[in-house]
Amino acid sequence: MTGDKKKCIGLIFGGNSNEHEVSISSAKTVYKAFNSKINKELYTVKCFYINKYGDWLNSHLSEKILIGGIENNKTNKQEIFNQKKINFLDGIEFQNVDVWFPLLHGFNGEDGSIHGLLRFTKKPLVGCGIVGSALGMDKILMKTIFSNLKLPQVNYLVFQNDDLNDKQAKNKVINEILKNLKFPVFVKPSNSGSSLGISKVKNESEILKALEKAREIDKRILIEEGLEVREIECGIIGNSKLLSSEIGEVNYESDWYDYDSKYHSNNQIIIPAEIDSIITKEIKEIAIKSCRALNIFGFARVDFFLEKSSNKIFLNEINTIPGFTKKSMFPMLWEASGLKIEQLVAKLVDISLDL
Repeated sequence: MTGDKKKCIGLIFGGNSNEHEVSISSAKTVYKAFNSKINKELYTVKCFYINKYGDWLNSHLSEKILIGGIENNKTNKQEIFNQKKINFLDGIEFQNVDVWFPLLHGFNGEDGSIHGLLRFTKKPLVGCGIVGSALGMDKILMKTIFSNLKLPQVNYLVFQNDDLNDKQAKNKVINEILKNLKFPVFVKPSNSGSSLGISKVKNESEILKALEKAREIDKRILIEEGLEVREIECGIIGNSKLLSSEIGEVNYESDWYDYDSKYHSNNQIIIPAEIDSIITKEIKEIAIKSCRALNIFGFARVDFFLEKSSNKIFLNEINTIPGFTKKSMFPMLWEASGLKIEQLVAKLVDISLDL
């Protein structure tokens, strides 16, 4: 980073999303990294917490959320803050922010919403733009593009806005799944993260319940064929040039890698993953190619399946704002690649400034 003036980082977290708590945990890690000995001479951090109602709180109160001065999840905005309506343009001092660092996982953040809003401030941000974020969040659109590029994926079906209350429509969906896919299958809402709303379905009797669960989050539903696989992940950073991290593998004790496994279990993380060098090279190449296809840059985590019986690679999805929690793979991948968390957040700022 050039220049003597400290850069003010606008750290945005929380949000009106079903991944609200994960976002707070990620922000705590990033906040601590910017306030480390190596970074505090280069950066100041201004915090912007968005509560579950979608209201922006001022930087003083937002910082208290991160340092434990306020328990965000036990009270509501009216009781704690005694403030009337707060929004981005009323009472929030953001003019001295030099670089935005949005850590809003899921809805109204990772889907490109926050990127569109921040564009009007005319300040750079860490991460990719509106298009890449929206495509990365939408599983159906993402998979459609990957299919057109002949990138390897598991067999899948798409159902958009089908009326599950209509008996004929419901039977049509179930019959199509039975005809085209082998059990088990995974039923997913098109727009969601952290495995929220996803079900593993082992037989016909479980399909309807899984569809209804996914539909609570998104009426557009993706059904994927489940294989016996290893969960493989690769980190990406960069702008005009994308760099890939070491490859990591998650070994989990649960039946599949669901929300509780990701955040509440002691999974075994193996970095670098114990896979053939040729497969490693191919995974890294597909990771970069898939990000380019969706116009994703800045930073991202690309997830893969590696079939146990055949060692076939299947591209799963891209996370455009991957987690930074203590159990998150993205910072671990880059630490194994030579960038500790303090160096990683600084590197991401430099990338946003194209340094």
